[in-house]
Amino acid sequence: MTATDLVGRLRSRDWRLSAQRRAVAEVLVGEHVHLTAEEVHELARERLPEISRATVYNTLNELVAMGELTVVDVVDGPKRYDPNATVQHDHLVCERCHAIRDLPRSGPPPPIPDDARGGFLVTGVEVTYRGLCPDCVRLHVPPAPSE
Repeated sequence: MTATDLVGRLRSRDWRLSAQRRAVAEVLVGEHVHLTAEEVHELARERLPEISRATVYNTLNELVAMGELTVVDVVDGPKRYDPNATVQHDHLVCERCHAIRDLPRSGPPPPIPDDARGGFLVTGVEVTYRGLCPDCVRLHVPPAPSE
């Protein structure tokens, strides 16, 4: 997703795109972006130095309410924001560095039998795969002994 895509969708929804809101929207794009609110604030300040932390939080909350962002809470620490809200996907999470990557879904998740749900009405599915990202594998796994 590009900044133009997100800004275009927001404009088509008649969302008033102030300079502050635009700065927040523009830092939320790119491949595998899962930023914390503080990271969004830092990056937005590079574009617009006077943007306040409160404005960033308010904008993030509005974008979540609009369905343009989803909250990702799969690692310890602050929640992250995922701009890939229009495509169903799962997440890969590195247990060491906490990197989060989107993983496209290849199909619908398997159905849950009625008797296993215990009366629950299932409204969504979130799948998280945990392991080590390629960087952490290279840094922390000792090389195989040479023969």
